[in-house]
Amino acid sequence: MHISGRAGGRVPTAPMTAIRFVLAFGIISALMDMVYEGARSVSGPYLGALGASALLVSVVTGAGEAVALVLRLLFGRLADRPALRWTLAVSGYALTAVSVPLLGITDALWIACLLVLAERLGKAVRSPAKDTMLAEAGSALGQGKAFALHEALDQVGALVGPLLVGVALALSGSYGPGFLLLAVPGVAAMLILFRLRRAVPDPAVYEVADVEVAPARFDPGKPVPMPRQYWLYAVFSSLTMFGYATFGLLSFHLVATGLFPTAVVPVLYAAAMGVDAVAALASGWLFDRVGLKVLLVLPVLAAAVPWLGFSNNAALAVAGVLVWGAAMGVQESTMRAGVAGLAPAARRGSAYGMFTACYGLAWLAGSVLIGLLYEYSTTVLAVTVTVVQAAAMVIFAVVRPHAAGTELETSGNKPS
Repeated sequence: MHISGRAGGRVPTAPMTAIRFVLAFGIISALMDMVYEGARSVSGPYLGALGASALLVSVVTGAGEAVALVLRLLFGRLADRPALRWTLAVSGYALTAVSVPLLGITDALWIACLLVLAERLGKAVRSPAKDTMLAEAGSALGQGKAFALHEALDQVGALVGPLLVGVALALSGSYGPGFLLLAVPGVAAMLILFRLRRAVPDPAVYEVADVEVAPARFDPGKPVPMPRQYWLYAVFSSLTMFGYATFGLLSFHLVATGLFPTAVVPVLYAAAMGVDAVAALASGWLFDRVGLKVLLVLPVLAAAVPWLGFSNNAALAVAGVLVWGAAMGVQESTMRAGVAGLAPAARRGSAYGMFTACYGLAWLAGSVLIGLLYEYSTTVLAVTVTVVQAAAMVIFAVVRPHAAGTELETSGNKPS
């Protein structure tokens, strides 16, 4: 098939439609989400069972998110080179596929912590390349739709994986069988990934180009600066993540306080991932219509999490987990879609890397603070997070990152 620019320009023939490419990547991500989200659903109580304190759980899981986000600064730079994108994607997925099953054969806390970090490193390696390729396909579909569709499929695996771990945990009474079981979807994801790589070696064919503008390519001699709006958006996003608790600490709380048995925690996580998928689709749909203004809901959701999730009431705690899932859906889909429209096309890899590095460092710092406050007082923790998220909303109002919606409509990223 041929994809034409709005003014009649043409780009090279694509071997499959853009939506099929997004769907295929979504299936790969769904399978790999079964792997790492299955492990993530019990990481808090698992580390706790190995002797970790609440602070260590918060720090390790927060550091894991930081590794997954901050190191994208390096791998995003590499992802600016089209020839490296598939290599990065394959390497990152492979690291995750190997790290998680290894959790099933260790009982040493320090090794488990390293494997948790290694799994997150795999996400850092692959994500800028994957997001860049999805953004290229999104040029033909609409960035919000492409990322929302991918995230929704992603969350199917995020729902199934924890359920598998929960069943394995209930039947065996130990964590090992569940982690080992996750090797199966990991292998399946890698096989499909290799097939997709052969089918579409250069996803840049999906870029919709204006007649006067050739498809942008990486030129190390002439770096294009990031616009001011991009950096303002990064500041807002970083502040929201500074006040965002990890599920590792939430799940630790659920088990440590006796609110739920360990086997129920993965089921709650699966429910959160179901909410995540719905929130991703809804926010992605709204993004294509109103722009980044849809992200105003993120500070509200993040502020509600500690008031609900860290309570000693089971019903409120469940509500907190579900709200946490909704916030993740918005953060993982629409927040990424916004970067695609704010960054120069030739530097999308770097843009994703720098953006996620900013809020990854903020998330790590916030995780340390939240872990300390949890051991001191959950009420003080909830008040602190609320103040942080209120400050994020003030910054949003002052810098008005939603003005980027106009830029999205005029930069060639609007759905054709």
